[in-house]
Amino acid sequence: MQNHTECLVIQVNLFRTQGHLGDNVEQVKISRNNAAVQYYQSGELTVAGIISQTYILYDPIKFQGHPYQQLIGEFILLAQNYQHILALVFAVKEINNNSKILPNITLGFDFTYASAPEMNNRTENNFYHWMFPNEAHQYVGMIQLLLHFRWTWVGMIYHNVDSSMIFVRNMLPILTQNGICFEFIKNLPDIGFSNQLSEMMKKAFGVINVAMESTVNTVIFHGGFQAMMNLRILFQLLQFEDVPVKSKIWILTADVDFTSSQVQRDWDIHFIHGSVSLAVSSKEVAGFREFLQMRNPTLEKEDGFLRDFWQQVFACSLPSSREAERGENTCTGEEKLETLPGSLFEMSMTAHSYSIYNAIYAVANALHAMHSSIANGRKAVKGDRWKDLAQKTWQLPHFLRSATFNNSAGGKVAFDQNGELVCGFDIINWITFPNQSFLRAKVGIIDPQAPPDKLFSISEDLIIWPRTFNQTPLSLCNDNCPPGYHKTKKEGKPFCCYDCCPCPEGQIANQKDMDGCIQCPEGHYPNINRDFCLPKAITFLSYEDPLGKGLAIAALSLSFITVLVLGTFMKHHKTPIVKANNRSLSYALLVSLLLSFLCAFLFIGQPNTVTCLLQQTAFGIIFSVTVSCMLAKTITVILAFKATKPGSKMRKWMGKRVAASIVTSCSLLQVTLCIVWLGTSPPFPEYDMHSVVSETIVQCNAGSDVMFYCVLGFMGFLATVSFTVAFLARNLPGSFQETKSITFSMLLFCSVWLSFFPTYLSTKGKYMVAVEIFSILASGAGLLGCVFFLKCYIIVLRPDLNKKEQIIKRMV
Repeated sequence: MQNHTECLVIQVNLFRTQGHLGDNVEQVKISRNNAAVQYYQSGELTVAGIISQTYILYDPIKFQGHPYQQLIGEFILLAQNYQHILALVFAVKEINNNSKILPNITLGFDFTYASAPEMNNRTENNFYHWMFPNEAHQYVGMIQLLLHFRWTWVGMIYHNVDSSMIFVRNMLPILTQNGICFEFIKNLPDIGFSNQLSEMMKKAFGVINVAMESTVNTVIFHGGFQAMMNLRILFQLLQFEDVPVKSKIWILTADVDFTSSQVQRDWDIHFIHGSVSLAVSSKEVAGFREFLQMRNPTLEKEDGFLRDFWQQVFACSLPSSREAERGENTCTGEEKLETLPGSLFEMSMTAHSYSIYNAIYAVANALHAMHSSIANGRKAVKGDRWKDLAQKTWQLPHFLRSATFNNSAGGKVAFDQNGELVCGFDIINWITFPNQSFLRAKVGIIDPQAPPDKLFSISEDLIIWPRTFNQTPLSLCNDNCPPGYHKTKKEGKPFCCYDCCPCPEGQIANQKDMDGCIQCPEGHYPNINRDFCLPKAITFLSYEDPLGKGLAIAALSLSFITVLVLGTFMKHHKTPIVKANNRSLSYALLVSLLLSFLCAFLFIGQPNTVTCLLQQTAFGIIFSVTVSCMLAKTITVILAFKATKPGSKMRKWMGKRVAASIVTSCSLLQVTLCIVWLGTSPPFPEYDMHSVVSETIVQCNAGSDVMFYCVLGFMGFLATVSFTVAFLARNLPGSFQETKSITFSMLLFCSVWLSFFPTYLSTKGKYMVAVEIFSILASGAGLLGCVFFLKCYIIVLRPDLNKKEQIIKRMV
């Protein structure tokens, strides 16, 4: 045991915010030790008692029979607040037993009750604020908590004191900025601070009824111990009047201190089950529980509060008290504090008590630093040093700023450059039990010194929610917008209330409650529910595709038939019918038809640079040759007919030169157009991601639509001229009736290509390509059948008609 030669007394002022008594309350007298209360009737109001300097008033007529009436005439030392005193005593004893902190000094303490106005600003003399973390950290932590659980539709109840009003004023804009809005914000009147108790109770009931009838599941509550007591009174009266109590998630700030009076020891605390609160970060202090277990009113002579506390919490009377003299239940002194329900007294050090415990250690360490400073400044005679220390206690706040130490629980206590306590908050889950005890379970932390992404952490699986919620509760103005929908403002409602609208075409919402839909990335498209993007399929007319396979077989079949016809004509090239049909033009026409059928293969398969350059140009040139051959055949037939007339001057135009000139000149014009096209804006392969929602189309871009339609237009011009000439010559006699077949073939050709344009322009992707291939094959097949079918029939099946005399006979 160290040898203490000096004693330094810490005077502890227990400040409690206190309302004023009504003007018509005549007199309240409190004895020095607060052991008795004298109360007087004044009008309809009665001073019912004192709860740590808080006056309780009630209307004895209106509240006849209510539990509230039991407070009459009792002085109540709040049990949980008594733990604060014991935490201070415990800290002082620990320091006195530790020779390293204040050697040769014994700390003492003395209580003087006083009431003081709210101290809202951090000042050097306001030590309470020194031992409470910066409020801004609590704001941030609460925002993180609400956002974590997506509690964006909440209510708020706050106590009618300055600190709560400041909290609301500071908190509201922060909550709004973070997308949280309120169904109600209510001021809970203090039902103990007015002579208008009936009116105050009515207002208080109105507040609690708003909370019970609201659609929110989460209610933020701010206030001190008195606010919590008032809330408990209201819930008790709700049960007394058989009003149903709905489960809510109460979010309690670090200012809230849960405490009970003797009257409230059996009151139901179920309403707080599953609630979440913030508390100044604390640690379990070794030895404190054992210190509490050693409390005994028969042994402790220095503790003037212990006897009153003991008699209240155990509902008994100690010897030498007036109650004991009247023969009431006598305390044995063997009662155990651990048998008390947690709502009345907790054996674990609360966060508030832990702050008091640290406050005493902070003062002791600051005194130690101040003593060391004086000792280093000059060598003083023993005893004068402590005299200087006592005279310079006004410097204590300066040394508190630099106080950094570890308490006996291993908790670090330090202040930053602004003199603010470097400390975070614990996130506490309240779990109640039928015997009115409860557990404060630590489920998370708010650490202001951690990186932003680590500032808030919570173990959601450890939280016990109110029993009416079978899962993590939601608190929303309306149901979440599911994926695939986005939020739209609901007129006349707060911004947390909204309607849900489906995402527009081509956009998705892959999360709940998205403010707007997002476009799928390039090469992707929305699924049917528009809640995620799918990769677009790469499509083109392939040989594996049934459509491509069918067209390829058709092109091969027509090519084979064309080769057979060409072979037949070449085998029988000396027969009259072949000679009469201008063998050179027939061969040129059959070859061009064969090439047109084969050019269909340029359109099947994945497009590349070469195939894109050849597709339209080869098709345009080949078909120009084909149509010009038809035109040359028509003109040749007409010239032959005219030349048979006596004295006709058309004989000089007969021969191969006319036909060759027609085919060559027409073909060269188309070739020229194609060269200009390839030289100025040639076709190229492209990936079309927009024409079809679910597909990326690999296709050939024409490069220049103007040149594409010029090529088709020139081919159409040739077909029109050929059809017109053939039509005008359709009535030629005998063997010259070939003009009729040419007319029909050109009519079929023109019909195919006239229907091609609207069909081509109304389709996309591989179907557009298929339409062009079909038009090529159909128009080519029409020419092949109309021009050569009858001739092949005669050559192969009716050779008797393939004779010169038969041809001459038909010409006569």
